[in-house]
Amino acid sequence: MQTMDAVAPFWREAGMPEGALGRLALTGAEPALPSSFAVGTAAQASIALSGLAAAALREQRGGGPQDVAVEMRHAAIEFRSERAMRVDGAPPPDPWDRIAGTYRCGDGRWVRLHTNFPHHRDGVLKLLGCAYDRDAVAKALQAWTGYDFEQAAAEAGMCVAAMRTLDEWDAHPHSAAVATRPVVSIERIGDAPPIDPPAGGDRPLAEVRVLELTRVIAGPVCGRTLAAHGAEVLLITSPALPSVPSLVVDTGRGKRSAQLDLRAPRDAETMRGLLRDADVFLQGYRPGGLAELGFGPEDAARLRPGVVYVSLSAYGTTGPWAGRRGFDSLVQTATGMNAAEAEAAGIEGPKVLPAQANDHAAGYLLAFGAMAALHRRAAEGGSWHVQVSLARTAHWIRGLGRIPGGLDCDDPSQEDIADLLEDAPSDFGMLTYVRHAALLSQTPARWALPSVPLGTHPATWG
Repeated sequence: MQTMDAVAPFWREAGMPEGALGRLALTGAEPALPSSFAVGTAAQASIALSGLAAAALREQRGGGPQDVAVEMRHAAIEFRSERAMRVDGAPPPDPWDRIAGTYRCGDGRWVRLHTNFPHHRDGVLKLLGCAYDRDAVAKALQAWTGYDFEQAAAEAGMCVAAMRTLDEWDAHPHSAAVATRPVVSIERIGDAPPIDPPAGGDRPLAEVRVLELTRVIAGPVCGRTLAAHGAEVLLITSPALPSVPSLVVDTGRGKRSAQLDLRAPRDAETMRGLLRDADVFLQGYRPGGLAELGFGPEDAARLRPGVVYVSLSAYGTTGPWAGRRGFDSLVQTATGMNAAEAEAAGIEGPKVLPAQANDHAAGYLLAFGAMAALHRRAAEGGSWHVQVSLARTAHWIRGLGRIPGGLDCDDPSQEDIADLLEDAPSDFGMLTYVRHAALLSQTPARWALPSVPLGTHPATWG
């Protein structure tokens, strides 16, 4: 599929101005990374949608039309921004726990364990009744079938996926449920008068306030993208929940960072105060999790009419796996991507994609959805709910087609991508990072704030 053919349906379904598509320039060709999947196309399309939406918001403010250009190689490298990042010249530490990864079960089926957070690691070890050791885990899994362990882990709130082929995933009832949903759902959930965007300003999202409650990659990439176009992004994390430190560095550009525990009445009241003045509420917790604390989409719309509530989930909100916890690596395994990539490579066992493609694509699609909803809010009013899931994103990437011989593409080294990198000081040291791939002719993307440790700032708007 040509990238423009992937971009145009999203743009039109979101009700965005048709003329903008004529100002989008897409260059480059597959394969951009070594994969049988169209990872470069997914990167170029999702990043282009976010950049084009930013340009449309700037035009809505009276800034006039501008051109947007995205080169496929650049977009594909930004899909691996966490790999390209350096701090004081050094690569980030390996974020993977020592028992995370893939194992064969007693029936011969592979499973992937995600144990990078301590409570997920401890829960899996408790379920297996074994020591914190790869050999012990491998031995314990011989007593399980792959599907049984996947189900038992899900019931215990852990993060495990059994590897399926594409055909096996297509036969799964949750696959059918996922396929009925739009890739980016933009739904009006309440009434509110139109909110005129601030006139002028040199950035598309100047004076737009974003409350971000996300972790890991997809949600933080959305917040980082909104910040790149001028939004005031306040990242709120809980002091009771773990993080992945290297990802905090990579995705924290352009954001302020505070901590609140929403189970504490005083902190919950602080959050309500922040929400009353927010334009976008971005969250990536399991479906229903924040609603239990009084911060679901309907709660937010009542508290702040005109809010754009943006939700990320692993497997969506409908179907038998609705609400199941998950990460990109697990979604790749469950939906057949790892099996298909291995088959294309002629190897046995799972083979991962060359990027966390579902995560990054979902992040840019979330940003596109948030900006499209802001555009509609200005034109017609309302409160809005934007939803994206990793599983539905995986279906979309699969639908972009396969790349014969794509695995023969060279995997670019750090030296190969030097022309796409730049340096900036941060609270962690000198940060080397990938420049944003969406090039806007009048309002180039940039991050005005450095990455900072979690909880650096007070929980207030700047």
